[in-house]
Amino acid sequence: MGKFEELKVWQRAKELAVYVYKLTRSWKDFSLRDQMRRAAVSTPSNIAEGDEYGSNKQSVKFLYIAKGSSAELLTQAIIAREIQYMGNCEIQHIATECKAISAILTRLIQSRS
Repeated sequence: MGKFEELKVWQRAKELAVYVYKLTRSWKDFSLRDQMRRAAVSTPSNIAEGDEYGSNKQSVKFLYIAKGSSAELLTQAIIAREIQYMGNCEIQHIATECKAISAILTRLIQSRS
């Protein structure tokens, strides 16, 4: 623990956050845009915070929060797609990444529990 930048799940979540920021750059719906950005940034941030605590118990707590943030982002992206703020390609990328990140976090939680 303590080297969160080396975690593949952190790298992937960080890249997804960058993608969401770029995707939503021109959105005029500031409420949904900001909520999606917060959820996207929360995922790698909580992975990093948990990894820095140095104890498995604290780490697992923050990994669960990161999983929740990933699910929150996916939910918001589904809503954004349904109200036609994004296309099928964008939602597919976000959905694929959120599901993969969640699965990796599940395995990491299991290994640290």
